[in-house]
Amino acid sequence: MPPGKGTVQQGAAVYAAKCAKCHGPTGTEGPYDRLVGGQDTLKSAKPVKTIGSYWPYATTLYDYIHRAMPFDAPQSLSSDEIYAVIAWLLHQNGIITDQTIIDAQTLPSVKMPNRLGFTRDPRPDVPHP
Repeated sequence: MPPGKGTVQQGAAVYAAKCAKCHGPTGTEGPYDRLVGGQDTLKSAKPVKTIGSYWPYATTLYDYIHRAMPFDAPQSLSSDEIYAVIAWLLHQNGIITDQTIIDAQTLPSVKMPNRLGFTRDPRPDVPHP
C-alpha cells in the first residue's frame, strides 16, 4: 500500500466533488454502480452488490479507485484523496466509524462483511496463499 491517509470527513468532500456525479450524493442513486447498502441481500432474488455487501477485501478498493476512478479522469486522485474516499465509503457502509483514519496500515486490517463469502478455486494449478 502506498503512503498517505484519509478521514471520513475528508472523503466526504472528495466524494462530493469527484464521485457523486456518477454514483449519487450518498452512493446509492447512480446513474452508475451503487456503492452503498445491499447488506443481507446476496442470498435474495435480487442481490445488491455494493462495497458493503459484496467486496471481500478493503484493499481492493484502493487498487480499483487508483487505476480506474474517477471514470472521466482515471488515475487523477492523490493517495490521500483515495484513502479519504475509501474511508467515506466504508463509513457509509457501516464498516468503520467516522473517527477511523484509513492509511497503509489500517486499510488491510478492515474486516469486510463478505470476506468469507467466496470459495477458493479448487484447481491444483492455482496458487493459494
